[in-house]
Amino acid sequence: MSDTIGKSGKISGSEAMLKTLIAEGVDTVFGYPGGQVIPLYDCLYDYQDRLKHVLVRHEQGATHAAQGYARTSGKVGVALVTSGPGATNTITGIADALMDSTPLVVISGQVPSPLLGTDAFQEIDVIGITQPITKWAYQIRKPEEIAWAVSRAFYIASSGRPGPVVLDFAKDAQLGKVDYVYEKVRHIRSYLPIPDIITAQIEAAAALINAAKRPFALVGQGVILSGAEKELGAFLEKADIPAGFTALGLSATPTAYRLNKGMLGMHGNIGPNMKTNECDVLIAIGMRFDDRVTGNLQTYAKQAKIIHFDIDLSEIGKNVPVDAPVWGDAKETLVAVTNLLEPACHTEWIESFASHEKEEYEKVIEKEINPEAGRRLQMGEVVRKVTEATGNKAVLVTDVGQNQMMGLRYFKYSKTRSVVTSGGLGTMGYGLPAAIGAKMGAPGRTVCLFAGDGGLQMTIQELGTIMQEKLNVKIIVLNNKYLGMVRQWQELFFDKRYSFTTMDNPDFVGIAKAYGIGGRAVEKREELDDAIAEMLNHEGAYMLVVHVETHGMVYPMVPAGASITNIHLG
Repeated sequence: MSDTIGKSGKISGSEAMLKTLIAEGVDTVFGYPGGQVIPLYDCLYDYQDRLKHVLVRHEQGATHAAQGYARTSGKVGVALVTSGPGATNTITGIADALMDSTPLVVISGQVPSPLLGTDAFQEIDVIGITQPITKWAYQIRKPEEIAWAVSRAFYIASSGRPGPVVLDFAKDAQLGKVDYVYEKVRHIRSYLPIPDIITAQIEAAAALINAAKRPFALVGQGVILSGAEKELGAFLEKADIPAGFTALGLSATPTAYRLNKGMLGMHGNIGPNMKTNECDVLIAIGMRFDDRVTGNLQTYAKQAKIIHFDIDLSEIGKNVPVDAPVWGDAKETLVAVTNLLEPACHTEWIESFASHEKEEYEKVIEKEINPEAGRRLQMGEVVRKVTEATGNKAVLVTDVGQNQMMGLRYFKYSKTRSVVTSGGLGTMGYGLPAAIGAKMGAPGRTVCLFAGDGGLQMTIQELGTIMQEKLNVKIIVLNNKYLGMVRQWQELFFDKRYSFTTMDNPDFVGIAKAYGIGGRAVEKREELDDAIAEMLNHEGAYMLVVHVETHGMVYPMVPAGASITNIHLG
């Protein structure tokens, strides 16, 4: 398509909005109509063959669905809502997208511009509220601004370090007429999404890696966002570097890859955490040294020279002092450094992970996935059986809590873009709507959502969206009748005072069936394999409710604020 679409007579601002969305490659919009966005929805009625609109049941669900769509498709997710409460209901999803670098454009209706500042019905200062949690927030008051603002929004949301953008769309701008001219935004003065490679940085990083005896890479979602999975593989292979992965970076390589040593952080694997404080060169790639990964910064990797690859300059040195910054797009900088690396062999260093893997398997994993006879079903056991039944090819979507950590730990990945979870914000209720978007972003893949009984009920109304769209999403509810992660902390750190974490739950299968969704509940181990097979073979959406150990714990665990090597195994 040409970057410029010339005048073709006056059209409404609403039509200009839809034409620009299509020009930007949008094919799916998640939304909920209301008074101040009716003109845009009226125009959308005539564009249904070019833009698929998914009617969610709550505006928060629209943002999370758009996030899930973005995470599996690699495109910008789009949400469309009305003013006032419609806009404010998106705040959690916008903040979540900012924390997890998810490209998102949220379009909110707004009262006519002459009424701005009058406290008109359903008027709210959307720009003022969202500026701190967006890459850009802009109010469209004139139809002449639409094509420019929308293209700019998509450029900002998708370039550099991705993130959310909000467009507040005044009603009179929706109704007004404009000579429509679209020109794709490819440059914004003072905005440098992909910095030029700095040769001195590349040389300094390569020199440290070439001199290393015990190099260790920390891989984050930035590798996936830049599409640098192959470049990462070439880098690790040439220098023979073992790697640990953040929660959002987990599927950057297959789980079975020989240099993949598992997950970092509070509930990560023993080896990656211990080796962080034993390596001589620590190489962070597209990750931000989150506190759940580093633990106590005063004891974090003090023995190591630290290299940090990142596209966001503000992240380099923010939490951890860096010896060799590498500013730029990982897809480019990894290649540049790899070209200067000497082929290496670190067999003894890589083999030193084995003792930690053996200890973790014997003390934690074996008990979780192969529990003793008579014990109730365990969360990890369920996750592992589901992933193996899919051939480890499915997309994992999680809610937040113990279900999330067990999902991340025990699911296995063979393809990139296979993890959809709320990382930085930790949003309960994220899972169900995100699974909707994940399926629509990757319709040919099996999507397995793991949710707890608490988080599921925060957005359970989105079962209606699944029903209406006839989406084949597999929902596994790990029902322990607790807010499990909070209960775990209460048990470990608050003298087992379970303050308001027990839950009386409804008949989840009955609710699913009311929405036309198949389902089954399981309590006995001998029923689990058959139930999983039934779920995966079922035509359409299915809810499998598994009654698991009520006092199950997620181990290993590094207590908050402790050294990353202070690992509790139970």
